[in-house]
Order: sequence, then C-alpha cells, then structure tokens
Amino acid sequence: MTFYDKFLSQKAQCQLFICLITATFSLSYADDFIDVIDGKPSNEFRGYYKREHSLIKPYQSAGLDVPNWDIIGGTMIMQNEIRLTRDVRSQQGAIWNKVPNHARDWELIVDFRVHGSTGTLFGDGFAIWYVQEPNILGPVFGSKDYFRGLGIFLDTYSNHNGPHAHSHPYISAMISNGTLHYDHDKDGTHTQLGGEESGCEARFRNKEHYTLILIRYVGDTLSIFTDISNEGIWKKCLRVDGVILPTNFYFGISAATGDLTDTHDLLSVRMFEQEYARVEKPFETNSDKIEPFASNIAAPRDHIPDKKPSKLGWIGTIFLIIIGIVVIVGVLGFGFIFLQKRQERSRKRFY
Repeated sequence: MTFYDKFLSQKAQCQLFICLITATFSLSYADDFIDVIDGKPSNEFRGYYKREHSLIKPYQSAGLDVPNWDIIGGTMIMQNEIRLTRDVRSQQGAIWNKVPNHARDWELIVDFRVHGSTGTLFGDGFAIWYVQEPNILGPVFGSKDYFRGLGIFLDTYSNHNGPHAHSHPYISAMISNGTLHYDHDKDGTHTQLGGEESGCEARFRNKEHYTLILIRYVGDTLSIFTDISNEGIWKKCLRVDGVILPTNFYFGISAATGDLTDTHDLLSVRMFEQEYARVEKPFETNSDKIEPFASNIAAPRDHIPDKKPSKLGWIGTIFLIIIGIVVIVGVLGFGFIFLQKRQERSRKRFY
C-alpha cells in the first residue's frame, strides 16, 4: 500500500469517525429536546414562527377568504373557531395550507375542541396531515386514503373488536408512501407507526376548554405531546425514531362523521421551523425527493368482525323481553297452582 493509499484510508476512517460523533451528538440532542418538552409549559414555543403555515384569529381577510389556506367540504369559518363538521351524520370537512413546507425539521401546534353527545356513541374523529396531495376529501377522517406522507389520527370511536389494550379517544400516527391502506375496521392498527400500542389515550371530548396537540418532527424522530386537561403542561403521547419525511409537502386538518356524530372545531394552527444539525444521508441530498418511510410499524393482525345487530330492532327486542317475562310468570304460576292442588289432595287422604 502506497503512502497515498494509506492517507486516503486514514482520511476515510477519520470522516467516518466524525460522522459517528456527529450522529451520536444529534441523537443526544433530540433526546434532550424530548426531555425538555415533556412536562414543560405548553405556552412556550421553540424555533422560528412561520406565518405562512399558521392559522390564528381573525381567520378571514377583507375579501372573506382565509389567507394561505383552502377550505373544502362542509367546513364553516366562524368568528371564534373553524368548524370542520357539525354534529350531524355523514359530514366531511378540511382546511389545507396552500404553501408547501420547505423546513426539514418543524413543530406544529393545533388548538382544537371535539364535542357532542354525552352518551357512549360518537364519532368519527379528525386527523392532522403532512402529505403530498392536499385538498382531497376521502374516507380517512375526511381525507384521501393511500396518501403519501404523515397522518396523525385522533380517533374517537373504536371499530376494532380485537385485543386492544386501550380505550378511545386514541391518538396514533401512520407513515405511507402511497401504497398503504388505512383500515377503519382495524382502527389503523395494522399500519400504526411504532407498533400496535404506540399511541396514547386522550379524553379530549366535551371539555369546557380547547385542547392542544404538538407534533414535533426533528432529526427523523416523530414525537407527539398533548395538553388535554388545560393544565398548561405538555404530556408525552408517543415517540418514534426512524421516520423519514420529505420537504415540499402540505399541512392540513380534516374531520368526519358517519352514522355517529360530533362537532369538530379548530381554533388555531401554529408552525415553527426548528434548528437541527442534520447528518444528511446519501439519498437525502434533495429533500424534496425523499420517499416517506418508517422503520417501525405495527405487525398485521386479524380483524374480528362486529357482531351483527338484531334484525328485530329495539321494538322487537322489547316485545321478546315482555313475552319472556309472561312465559316465566306463567310457568311460576302454574307451578304454584300445581303444588297447591297436590297439597289439598294429600290433606284429603290424611283425613
């Protein structure tokens, strides 16, 4: 080996060492930020506020449009909130940012409220998006299926009868490259980011106050925090490493109702670009061309179908219950009369 070859070899080793040190520092930096955010005030902000990706009151300009945002479906712009759906069946509504995002690392804070029935039946929920194709209504909480990018789902009704270890409302995430299907019958558990239980229960319905969610994407790590109880403190919901997202996608929020209903209101959206010392990989030289990817998603599991409802309906069910009660009373009455007759015959034989 010549001196030049040795020099190149040593140079390559040195570059590799520097990369490893930088990567280790970057991961440590991300970990520190997770620790800093969890338990900290939810009114503290990090990074650079991006007005073009944010939405605050007053929503409308003099021309009655919403600057930088498209309104689709049944969405209504009101004085104090943006109503994505009313508390009626079969509603879809969404609001989409018109400006593509060019920041590699970012935080998105959404202030929202979901309210409706005080019973046990309500739905369906809403979603926060960072995707390639905006402004398309569809079956996934009011937006399109087979999307490319990131979906954060705030699901209020459980469709899955399998071995869930959690209740609803439930927050989860999904990364898709356009080939994955979100299955409502499984609550998306077969494509859930980070594993089937990588999410959090969040009882955000029917609060007297607005509730907050923070989505943070920094250094290929996706983390979600919530302030549900209006305590002014962030609480960690989930964290997943190995999440790859490109730039030049669009932020959006959508909601839907089906046979079950809720009112889905949006108060504000605030986006902050984050400073982060990235170690770019060879395939990430053009961040617009990166393929959405996640190294850890839930393994598929069988779907247990819902029990079919009775064809009799509630009137028929009540009728059957009444008949059952009559039959039981009749049997008991017949038994009582039979015993009385038998005792009378026994007494006559005795005398």
